[in-house]
Amino acid sequence: MQDCFAFADALGPAKIIHVYEPSIGLRAILVVDNVALGPSIGGVRMAPDVSLEECFRLARAMTLKNAAAGLPHGGGKVVVFSDPKLPQAEKERLIRGLAQALRNVYEYIFAPDMGTDEECMAWVRDEIGRVVGLPRELGGIPLDEIGATGFGLAHVAEVAQEYADVRLDGATVAIQGFGAVGGKAAHFLSERGAVILAVADSRGAIHDRHGLDITALLELKQAGKSVIDYTVGKRIAREDNVGIGCDIWIPAARPDVIRGDNVDRLEAKLVIEGANIPVTREAERILHERGVLCVPDFIANAGGVICAAMEYQGATELTALQSIEDKLRHNTRLVLEDSRRRGILPRQAAEELARARVRKAMDLRRFSLFSTGPRWI
Repeated sequence: MQDCFAFADALGPAKIIHVYEPSIGLRAILVVDNVALGPSIGGVRMAPDVSLEECFRLARAMTLKNAAAGLPHGGGKVVVFSDPKLPQAEKERLIRGLAQALRNVYEYIFAPDMGTDEECMAWVRDEIGRVVGLPRELGGIPLDEIGATGFGLAHVAEVAQEYADVRLDGATVAIQGFGAVGGKAAHFLSERGAVILAVADSRGAIHDRHGLDITALLELKQAGKSVIDYTVGKRIAREDNVGIGCDIWIPAARPDVIRGDNVDRLEAKLVIEGANIPVTREAERILHERGVLCVPDFIANAGGVICAAMEYQGATELTALQSIEDKLRHNTRLVLEDSRRRGILPRQAAEELARARVRKAMDLRRFSLFSTGPRWI
């Protein structure tokens, strides 16, 4: 059992809840990291190999992401220890059971993440009502359908190209992960003239030095198939996607796909982190020393949570997309300008920005957790 206090610092976590209901096979963890800015928003991630450490790191990323985006929300995350490809009836039973188990944790607002989707959030709404990322039919702004995160990544790329000696029109791109984030990112980037050389999903990867047909690949995925069913190009191992020479590399799958032991294989000028915590700090440092620009996850992939927060406030889809564009372009430029001016890693610049906003909010609260002691103002 991991020590729940091993991750604690001045920001959090505020609450860690383990959920166990053997009658339905439910085992899950909720981490509410910090709620100084407001109730936490963070997705429900379903995978068999998740952990408390991963849950905390993801919750902290949400704290920083929401703060950097200027949203009135803190950070939280749920991980569910299960196969996301369960039969629908079993998956529904788990999600509904999870919602009931956490119905009184008002500091946490459910949202979709890897392994869950709008339909899962509809089940949560039916049980407790405290949720975002709902289907359109229930008044939601469907994050995956409109590609909120991928839409944001394309705008980040437009700004970041100025700082990485890359021209987006004609730039070559490789994407690790071709689901709701990676697939939509490929679509929006190809619309801007980028050439997608390689994509990977859970079953493997496909590479074509002349460029892939993104429309055909998206149709394959929509039909429930893998990118390796694409009939043009060369099949490669999923991990070999890292070694594809390109201008822009986008991790849009699991955590820690770029680490100290494989970072030397990466051949790109610009890394835009579409997934949460996809590159270790050691690997980011090594890339920075090599002159590779990394746009941190909680800056680059904030499109989804911005959309979710706008939905929670009752905004329209058009307003949400405009907010994603405005916030991500502004924050990317702010962070990269500070990084360039001070000669520091973009992550350091981004974390300083986000942490300052969280600390300011904590100072304005009547009671501040995780200070040197309770402070009643």
